[in-house]
Amino acid sequence: MTDHDCCAPGLAEPGAAGVETGDGPLVEILYFDGCPNHEQALALVERISRELGIEPRIELVHVSDQEAAQRLRFLGSPTIRVAGVDVDPRTEARRDYALSCRVFQTKSGVVGQPDERWVREALIRELAAANEGRMS
Repeated sequence: MTDHDCCAPGLAEPGAAGVETGDGPLVEILYFDGCPNHEQALALVERISRELGIEPRIELVHVSDQEAAQRLRFLGSPTIRVAGVDVDPRTEARRDYALSCRVFQTKSGVVGQPDERWVREALIRELAAANEGRMS
């Protein structure tokens, strides 16, 4: 396994909090209890998915403790991954895995959820990859 695929689907803890089944890309929303922003992150993914006309497979992944945070390479709550890749384009070198609230530096300033453009771009990128795979 390389660092680039460190967050590949399948790393979720057994008994992940919830799953919505669609035929689109896998979207994982990692969070811990008490996170004030993970429900907004879920709403963001659902809204953008509707706008794009896709039905992703959404998996809510509860991160229960520091050990799980390390194992899941959890950068804080909420973390959104599309096909195992964090939507924040600046995370590749990060290793600060912890049970903590996550903030994002966006054009709008520091906020509690990823920039909507990152989520949209990640979903579009994964759809393009899936469509390319079907054509091969």
